[in-house]
Amino acid sequence: MTNNWPILVVIRIVRLALLLAAVAVVAFALAKMSPVDPVQAYLGPAISKVGPEQRDLIAQKWGLDQPPLTQFVKWLGNIVQGDLGTSMTYNAPVAEVLAKRVQASLPLMGMAWLLSGLLGFALGVTAGAMADTWFDRIIRTYAYILASTPTFWLAIVLLVVFSVGLSWTPVCCAAPIGVLPEDVTLLERLHHLILPLLTLTVLGVAQITLHTRAKVIEIMQSDFALYARAQGASLADVAIRHGARNAALPAITVLFASLGELFGGSVLAEQVFAYPGLGRAAVQAGVSGDVPLLLAVALCLTLFVSVGNTIADILYHAVDPRIGATPDMEVRP
Repeated sequence: MTNNWPILVVIRIVRLALLLAAVAVVAFALAKMSPVDPVQAYLGPAISKVGPEQRDLIAQKWGLDQPPLTQFVKWLGNIVQGDLGTSMTYNAPVAEVLAKRVQASLPLMGMAWLLSGLLGFALGVTAGAMADTWFDRIIRTYAYILASTPTFWLAIVLLVVFSVGLSWTPVCCAAPIGVLPEDVTLLERLHHLILPLLTLTVLGVAQITLHTRAKVIEIMQSDFALYARAQGASLADVAIRHGARNAALPAITVLFASLGELFGGSVLAEQVFAYPGLGRAAVQAGVSGDVPLLLAVALCLTLFVSVGNTIADILYHAVDPRIGATPDMEVRP
């Protein structure tokens, strides 16, 4: 390829900056249009014991007495200086809150993303290679049902069955209640991770399976696949050598495109299981009118999805260098 990559990098950085700015403006406007009173949410039940003067002092402390435009400009200036502000919900720096919540959510979302991708791809290749058989119908039915299943409903069902009914898994949280974080063992953390991970993994399988199945069926009906079968190649050999290899690119596309949906699912799953992750922090910030934390989560999610799409583009070119080639680019075999 020619030396166009510096220009492409600059273009991507500019696009990302514009996207982050647009997300910040929209998120801030939506937060300000919310009927939630941040001062009332901050005080909670103690609101009845606080007079108007004290409420004004609290609003002044958090900068809520200033016009919305002034608040946004001040927040933007702090962001440029690397200061994400202070969370009203947790009464701590937003950067510190994000670090702790990401540390809890990263294993959950990362493992769910990886497992759903591998399982969905394997089921899709198998269903596509055995199209219109009873096994294919079972996989399709499974995928269609999961694609229309609400995340919170599945999470509640798993919680009722395995935690309440069978007592196999913990009811909530990321660690045993009352145990200091440094005293929690790895096995205990994994035990609390099982149900949220199972929820996100099971729901994430559907799209990967259906897209991979459709691509594999198309490949299995192609001339080169039929020719390979006519030469004596087995169905499994054709499905693995041709079907799985050519279906990998669409599967990667869907897998990276599902990062936003994965975060949306984690928000609901973390609420049901009271898992202290980034999704639960986003909900609490929205309910409490915690604008600094809400904006930081929105920007974090935008950056997360954008980086995922960039990685997908890199992988596309690694799998097939012809993708994205232009007349001034030389593609080598």
